Amino acid sequence: MNSYNILSFDGGGIRGYLPAVLLNRLAEARPESLAKFDLFAGTSIGSMMALSLAYGLTPADICELFEAHGKTIFQDSLLDTIKDIGFMRGAKYGNKNLKRVLTEKFGEATLADLKRKVLIASFDLDNCPADAETPRMWKPKFFHNFPGEDSDGDQLLVDVALRSSAAPFYFPVYQGYADGFIVANNPSMCAVAQALSTNAAPLSRIAVFSLGTGLNQRYFPQQHANWGWRQWLFQMQPLQLRMYVMPLVYMMWEGSVDTANYQCKQLLGNRFQRLDPLLPKPIDIDAVNKMPDLKQVGMETDLSATVEWLDRHIGPGPNVE
Repeated sequence: MNSYNILSFDGGGIRGYLPAVLLNRLAEARPESLAKFDLFAGTSIGSMMALSLAYGLTPADICELFEAHGKTIFQDSLLDTIKDIGFMRGAKYGNKNLKRVLTEKFGEATLADLKRKVLIASFDLDNCPADAETPRMWKPKFFHNFPGEDSDGDQLLVDVALRSSAAPFYFPVYQGYADGFIVANNPSMCAVAQALSTNAAPLSRIAVFSLGTGLNQRYFPQQHANWGWRQWLFQMQPLQLRMYVMPLVYMMWEGSVDTANYQCKQLLGNRFQRLDPLLPKPIDIDAVNKMPDLKQVGMETDLSATVEWLDRHIGPGPNVE
């Protein structure tokens, strides 16, 4: 019996260029593999990658998008920086350039127009219930195009991608939604739950390939720290020559990634494969100037174990050098 194959993409801003490079290399080595994935899941920049593949773009196309538009998307004027007092009273970047790039690629396409299933993580800041009995509150939102009453098939790809990637501090809230990293920066386990809840496949048939955006080497050596809000939001580590802005945000973001990895590994065993290379030095989600470093990591990462896993669980194919 064939497996039900899920390809999942973490969020990570410009660091999404790394999994794009890795996936492009894998697509060259195993050109048939991408056609065998049934569900693409993504958060933030990962949502754009998942939607792009389901729309019909190739990993090479996605790499070109990063290279052509990365600097434009993470672009801020001096006037805006002054007006926002850095990004104390406003998002660091606007989303007009990102929306323009997405509209050029997707136009008016909706989730229902996609040939593959998708699951996209976001965070609804106000559910605005029509039913007075339903509590009004913020909550996770997972956009998908599976059939059923809760299907989001009528939603525009552009809107879904922008809702999933409205990262606090970095981009404005979009249509009442904030970045999906708040609840699932690694949507692998959410994708498994979606497949199970819709009877797409039993657990014994599900295989998941999860792509991260690179492991940052961040740590605090303090064993008994007594910190208040200032230390949790801003940290100087002079002995390590490190400065951390919003460390608590990054802890929650990166901690949730590993939680999903643990859950998937426990449930799926060797039918779960994670590819998330170690970065030689910390790279922030808007560090466009580090794209050459990300490409170098992507080109130098050993993919032999991943190719072997694809052959075993997704299906073999010829090796194209």
